[in-house]
Amino acid sequence: MSDILVHTEAGVMTITFNRLDKKNSITSAMYGELADALGKAEHDKEVRAVLIQGDATIFSAGNDIGDFLNGPPSTQESPVFRFLRGIATFPKPIVAAVCGPAVGIGTTMLFHCDLVYAGDNAAFSMPFVNLGLCPEAASSLLVPQMFGYHRAAEALLLGEPFMAEAALEVGLVNRVVPPTEANAIAQAQARKLAAKPLSALIETKRLMKKSQQAAVLERMGEEGQSFGRMLREPAAREAFTAFMEKRRPDFSKV
Repeated sequence: MSDILVHTEAGVMTITFNRLDKKNSITSAMYGELADALGKAEHDKEVRAVLIQGDATIFSAGNDIGDFLNGPPSTQESPVFRFLRGIATFPKPIVAAVCGPAVGIGTTMLFHCDLVYAGDNAAFSMPFVNLGLCPEAASSLLVPQMFGYHRAAEALLLGEPFMAEAALEVGLVNRVVPPTEANAIAQAQARKLAAKPLSALIETKRLMKKSQQAAVLERMGEEGQSFGRMLREPAAREAFTAFMEKRRPDFSKV
């Protein structure tokens, strides 16, 4: 059974994180599958909308730390960067259903989705600073735009989780629903989109994103360069070593 399930029906490509035993943490191979699925959906005339979902108990714990440390992204053609560019420039509507923890990229990918439905158990977090790293997915640009600077600073500098109602208040999610209903509600919304004229959907999304598309891609590139540099520095090494050793990191000397 694949860690990423892809199924197309009624004009909707549904992409499901299917690695519950590892809290849907994402490996490099999974990023490659995600990027490939979006590439296929973009050019498949039968796909009119995409839905990204996890389980009622968890969306994604973010990067698989072991896999990440064994094979960190080294170029802009690495699977994670292919996925990020793919979701940021995807021309058709993307819907997400998010329940339980959505950590790191589990949260930042949502800024590139068009509709987001959250279970009332959803917990969003962007703990990059806690790992000695910087934000990715253009979140250093998009989070302040959506949240306002001070709330963005709280989310990105402290890296602490915020719950579904707070995400609703700042506009990250469209609706908060019972976790057992989130995937079905998101699927219904995706099918509503798929029943509409595709050319109108694509043009409307293009016009809404036009003013910031270039800035998003530029910021992604800048973040990627900083991320790669910081990954080799002492703070990140201490953070990841502490994580693997199941202890609190000590940043007093870095």
